Amino acid sequence: MDYKVLVLDIDGTLTNSKKEITSKTKKALRKAYEKGVKVVLASGRPTPGILPIAEEIGFDEFGGYILSFNGGKIIDYKSKEVIFQKILPDEEIPSLYNSAKKNGVTIVSYDDTSIITENTDDQYVEIEARINKMPVKEVDSFTDAINFSVPKCLMVGNGDHLANVEKNIKADYGDRLNVYRSEPFFLEIMPQNIDKAFSLGKLLKHIGCTEKEMIACGDGFNDISMIKYAGLGVAMQNAQPQVKESADFITLSNDDDGVAHVIEKYII
Repeated sequence: MDYKVLVLDIDGTLTNSKKEITSKTKKALRKAYEKGVKVVLASGRPTPGILPIAEEIGFDEFGGYILSFNGGKIIDYKSKEVIFQKILPDEEIPSLYNSAKKNGVTIVSYDDTSIITENTDDQYVEIEARINKMPVKEVDSFTDAINFSVPKCLMVGNGDHLANVEKNIKADYGDRLNVYRSEPFFLEIMPQNIDKAFSLGKLLKHIGCTEKEMIACGDGFNDISMIKYAGLGVAMQNAQPQVKESADFITLSNDDDGVAHVIEKYII
């Protein structure tokens, strides 16, 4: 198959356990670009948290696409054109905030530059800030601060506790919002029906390609939809068991240049 689109999750997939992209992976990506392959970074991260990665792997030179917020927004990196976006209903924000307080977890969202929360000392907020290399903006009132449309909110907390919180939030919002954990300590709150596969369908239509021409690589629960959707769905060796079961191919781990292995095997 002549694959034309390569979709990469970032954390646990493109980056190794040190959150680094190896020179071997960068060289393999350059060969993919030179063969005309379109590269998409598909992550739960907010857009500002993806831009430095895009620059590091050559989007400045070759272009590419950024799918952020687990599919809530897609942009063309070079033109900054918004290809697709779906936002949370504004009226849900106060309710989600109250639900987070009731369940004893911290809620965050994002503006163009910062992570917004009332609780900057939360250890899991600090993890989100470190992953995205974004500052945290402490506000007195979350609901007053989020006076603009946002693609997602994130509830954070201890994994064992958040498993129970997930059940509660799904019971309250599951008929109108998309609720799932991307990490044991991160509970994603997304607009209804939004996931990576749905948004990639919008992108493929925009660029004139089909899912059969697409490779999608990931490791987390939020990658399952795109792995199943892609012509070649790839799970990392370090992926969750359920992710591996959904894949057509299991590559090497993110610490063993698994993305480079896929490029060498199926593109180069």
